[in-house]
Amino acid sequence: MNLKHLHYFWAIARFGGLSRAAEQLKLSPGTLSGQVAELQLGLGVELLRQVGRGLELTDAGRVAYSYADEIFGLTDELEAQVRAMPSGRARLFRVGMTDAVPRSLAYRLLAPLVEDQGVRLTASHERLDVLLAELALHRLEVVIADRPVPTGSAVKAYNHVLGTTPMGLFAAPALAKHLRPGFPASLAVAPLLVPGRDSVVYEQLRQWLESHRLAVRIVGEFDDGGLMKTFGASGIGAFPAPLTVRIEIERLYGVELVGVLEGVTERYYAISTERRATDPQVVRLLALADNLLSESSAPVPPRQAVKASPRKSLRKAR
Repeated sequence: MNLKHLHYFWAIARFGGLSRAAEQLKLSPGTLSGQVAELQLGLGVELLRQVGRGLELTDAGRVAYSYADEIFGLTDELEAQVRAMPSGRARLFRVGMTDAVPRSLAYRLLAPLVEDQGVRLTASHERLDVLLAELALHRLEVVIADRPVPTGSAVKAYNHVLGTTPMGLFAAPALAKHLRPGFPASLAVAPLLVPGRDSVVYEQLRQWLESHRLAVRIVGEFDDGGLMKTFGASGIGAFPAPLTVRIEIERLYGVELVGVLEGVTERYYAISTERRATDPQVVRLLALADNLLSESSAPVPPRQAVKASPRKSLRKAR
């Protein structure tokens, strides 16, 4: 059996169609179709059948896909184990991160790995669906994200919880000085910068504002957390950020903590193709996270009474 042909069949089944698999593998659909046809000819059975404009697995195809999934999962583990063995050259460790992962947190997690002379790190930022596709094709060892693998995802991957951090609201010194005495009621008259609506924090922040009966003025919505902080540093508005990296945020952006967003948290995950983390660097990453992330918050100014405001949702207030 030609394992390359089997891999092409596996990719079509994994990514839900010929076009999507061809895009991920950077091959033409015609080439991919021809290679799978050779696999079917060699096996003497039909693995995929045309249904409308798409393809679906036959009974034989489902059996073949199950075995192929195990085969390529094992090759992934084999590669990780062999790479971890002393070889006289640095081992490549490829990490993908979503934009919601703070750069300062990523640095604290990954810097110790770079300091190991036996490891050469490559890191990239992308949407979670793109990163999971890269992980499935063994182009990444691990993905660090602010959410787990979506339910029903075509990619077979496993979530390893890194930890949870409470969130705080930060602002440039002049704005922070104005907001801090009456926080959180003071937010009713303050400009606010928020994460994009795909962010886990966005919905929590919306609920937090509603619980405090606050109608706010949103002046910016950002998918890129670093860009949001840069805008916040200029004094344009206050923004949420993890308290775990409070010191780095205050130092890098010249901002100050206004107050804690009680009940608003962000959880981070290391996503791998292994049910139990066996890659030595992934295991080390999980151990580092245990020391960096906790539920405790940094000291904050005392809270003052909240003045009631008209009850509006975050979206309506825009």
